[in-house]
Amino acid sequence: MFGKEYIMAIRILIAEDDPDINRLLGRILTRAGYEVTAAFSGSEARLLKPETFDLVLLDLMLPGATGEKLIEETRKVSTVPIIVISAKGQEDKLNVLKSGADDFISKPFDVEEVEVRVQSLLRRSRDFSAATAGEKKLTLGKLVLDPESREAEVDGKPLILTAREFDILALLLRHPNKVFTRQNLFEIVWGEDYLGDDNTMNVHVSNLRSKLQKLDPEGEYIATVWGVGFKAAKQRQV
Repeated sequence: MFGKEYIMAIRILIAEDDPDINRLLGRILTRAGYEVTAAFSGSEARLLKPETFDLVLLDLMLPGATGEKLIEETRKVSTVPIIVISAKGQEDKLNVLKSGADDFISKPFDVEEVEVRVQSLLRRSRDFSAATAGEKKLTLGKLVLDPESREAEVDGKPLILTAREFDILALLLRHPNKVFTRQNLFEIVWGEDYLGDDNTMNVHVSNLRSKLQKLDPEGEYIATVWGVGFKAAKQRQV
């Protein structure tokens, strides 16, 4: 749990076109001590620059610009944590996770769940930054991760990652010889109990591989250990 003096500076953007839901989310998070800014359309959210906030809560069916479009645009410039809140189903959940969202909450939502998920994602991001202050860069082949600035590059080209993707990749690079099960990765990176749903982890690993391959088509960075999980891929000797 964040201390009151700590979370007062945390700014959250709520992009939701339903006024009642927007106000409810605002009350939940304001009561928890966060500084909340409301947007009622995708175009309004775009003008507010989601990348300048500490976290974004985002509906998908927004007028002006869809939630999917905002995620796509934001991920080109920022790794700001994004939580989607939507009434759409499982397929849409997987699609938005693939497009760069960090978490997904289904409507109708539980008030306490929203607050807990926001706290969890922010805590992971803040704790990771504190723990990695002064840490040396992590490398694997052409991949370079800077834990302190949370920036990544492949062969000198910027690699844009979500907060979860960065944490997964950093964990694998810190322990290059360790095989992590999906449960290991989920409980370490998400900081929550694993409930047996592999889809979330599979989507994030698939996203990482796709992004890495675009920048280095010949490289392999995440190896699958069948029946177990994932590990950092061994690099070919040149």
